[in-house]
Amino acid sequence: MTTTVKGLDGLKGLVGQDLGHSEWLEITQDRVLTFADATGDHQWIHVDVERAKAGPFGGPIAHGYLTLSLVIPLFGELLAVEDVKMGVNYGLEKVRFPSPVKVGSKIRLGATVVSVEEVGRNCVQSTFDFTVEVDGLSKPACVARPIYRHYA
Repeated sequence: MTTTVKGLDGLKGLVGQDLGHSEWLEITQDRVLTFADATGDHQWIHVDVERAKAGPFGGPIAHGYLTLSLVIPLFGELLAVEDVKMGVNYGLEKVRFPSPVKVGSKIRLGATVVSVEEVGRNCVQSTFDFTVEVDGLSKPACVARPIYRHYA
């Protein structure tokens, strides 16, 4: 379920709040191949299905950065900030990939609002804790602390 807030003050009111989880998203080989083509990262563990079956994970896995990039649409399921001019990804404080995402598995995003601080006139900087879970696994695929800026 999407949490919707109005303006910068609405965003400030979310500090400490758990935003819940996105829907599950299946990681397909086609998605992995498209990402490999977009980034030029064609390492066999991602793109060579037969070779990957004999590899350390028993099959192909998603790129870590593919998993990270998917937080963008998944986060859109969790938070909507209305009545602002724009929001931008400002960066990341931390990213880790504790567990691989096997092709065919499903992931979802969990998010918590860590802080929201004013950084200028009509601008706030928001920090979140993101956890990308893999269906059926106890260890997350990705943990990250992204920073966004919203401008009114």
